[in-house]
Amino acid sequence: MIERLGIVGGGQMGAGIAEVAARAGSSVLVMEVNADLAERSLSRLTTSLDRAVSKGKLPESDRDSTLGRITYTTHLGDFGDRQLAIEAVTEDEGLKLDIFRSLDRAMPADAILASNTSSIPITRLAAATERPESVVGMHFFNPVPVMGLMELVTTVRTDAPIADAAEAYGSDVLGKTVIRAKDRGGFIVNMLLVPYLVGGIRMLEQGVATREDIDAGMRLGANHPMGPLELSDYIGLDTMKLVADVLFEEFKEAMYASPPLLSRMVEAGLLGRKTGAGFYDYPA
Repeated sequence: MIERLGIVGGGQMGAGIAEVAARAGSSVLVMEVNADLAERSLSRLTTSLDRAVSKGKLPESDRDSTLGRITYTTHLGDFGDRQLAIEAVTEDEGLKLDIFRSLDRAMPADAILASNTSSIPITRLAAATERPESVVGMHFFNPVPVMGLMELVTTVRTDAPIADAAEAYGSDVLGKTVIRAKDRGGFIVNMLLVPYLVGGIRMLEQGVATREDIDAGMRLGANHPMGPLELSDYIGLDTMKLVADVLFEEFKEAMYASPPLLSRMVEAGLLGRKTGAGFYDYPA
């Protein structure tokens, strides 16, 4: 049974995974690059727990015990007692490869190394280690405390007991519905989702309809909670472009190619909700 979890990256995804794991009883150690980012991550996590308390979904005592199971570090060397590590940094393959090399040196020989990547093939990350048989993808969805899905991605080198242990942690401990995917760019969800989102951006770029009508069409016509442009802003247009670029490199199919409009918006710093402006404006 996995009881000690390490998370590399305390951003939106890392903090969300930490919250869910600590609420489930795991000892969680989060690594950030400096004390300021660690403090920001803890603040984000605390705000999320306080929100759950205010809505009556979490007793105050459970919030306090959850926070008591979470600690922060700025050194990967502190992961020496962790049974599972989940990398949850930005979709930058070079950065992820560096992290996996460091985790390989820091983690116990029998530990599982996982990535929360939404698109980068796990085989590439596993090849940076001396234990490719112990590497999997554990892809969570934002916001992690709310979304009930985890994609488990295995490679041709992943040992079956490792995959089973990762799945059991996701389902039995974290309470997620776990779906298994082969190691292909985008896995299941993004392999289907990205062409849809990119298609919405192309429709706007080509003047087929306004942003409001494109989004209303999918909200009201397909019963989606958000339209493609709203969802792209929520994900972050920089992340959207990174994922689309990985998928295009993997499959060489036009439906995955970043539209020029998306590229120009990223270059202009219009990244969606995170910057206050994307396809829509988001006042502070």
